[in-house]
Amino acid sequence: MIERIIEGRRRDLGGGFVVARVLPAPFRRTVGPFIFFDHFGPVDYAAGHGFDVRPHPHINLATVTYLFEGEIMHHDSLGYHQPIRPGAVNWMTAGRGIVHSERSSDETRANGQRMHGVQAWVALPDEAEEVAPSFHHHPAETLPSITIDGARRTLIAGSAFHAVSPVKTYSPMFYIDVDAEAGATVYLPDEHKERALYIAVGEIEVGGERYEAGRMLIVEPGVQAAWTAVTAARVMMLGGAPVGERHLWWNFVSSRPERIEQAKADWAAQRFGKVPGESEFIPLPEEPKPPEPVS
Repeated sequence: MIERIIEGRRRDLGGGFVVARVLPAPFRRTVGPFIFFDHFGPVDYAAGHGFDVRPHPHINLATVTYLFEGEIMHHDSLGYHQPIRPGAVNWMTAGRGIVHSERSSDETRANGQRMHGVQAWVALPDEAEEVAPSFHHHPAETLPSITIDGARRTLIAGSAFHAVSPVKTYSPMFYIDVDAEAGATVYLPDEHKERALYIAVGEIEVGGERYEAGRMLIVEPGVQAAWTAVTAARVMMLGGAPVGERHLWWNFVSSRPERIEQAKADWAAQRFGKVPGESEFIPLPEEPKPPEPVS
């Protein structure tokens, strides 16, 4: 049932903001359209401390930061200023180009907070790579959610189990947050070509084998797949139809290497939009060392 196991790799994004980077992996770059997957936290920020992911660019993808705990303040070059809170979706489509930052809000920086969540990038299909950039906020209560046998399933994006998320996507996919009690059994949707699950919290059992938090399990195509929570668990289920080969350099994703070169030149020349009220500029990473995405 399990084709591959991916272990999260520790990455420090600066300022003590450490993530477990799951996708892309050396032997598995994507799952459906998902090309990037970071798990961060749980981490506790004391009063007077916070984090700052400075303004940085994206092209030809969509990003979603999904929180289990805490709050992040999103700012972007379209002028949106939106807090991200647990269970809500901030879906940013970069398309032909966008710049954003993610920071602690003034309130959470003053009071301290616990942060825990996941950031994922979804590659856009060829015909949608250069769409106009956009940003959409979806409160938690607007997302399809159902609790059966001790497991709450929330459909973040895409379609599964005869439900469709209100989040606008450009290719067939699914992204589900499962909050399961010990003993709960959960099936993966079987209508999608590529599927995986990521264990954010707890321990689960699949096919008689136990797996702990921090692992992504790639599920074999075409098989009916289910997992059982050994302890209380938080699991992200994801996948969909692959969109084809994609190139990733720093924060840029594209089907065309020359498009990434153009984006690099545009960022160096500061031709991207600006985040209102923010003047920081991150230079392009030095080559030939492969740069780490900012997130």
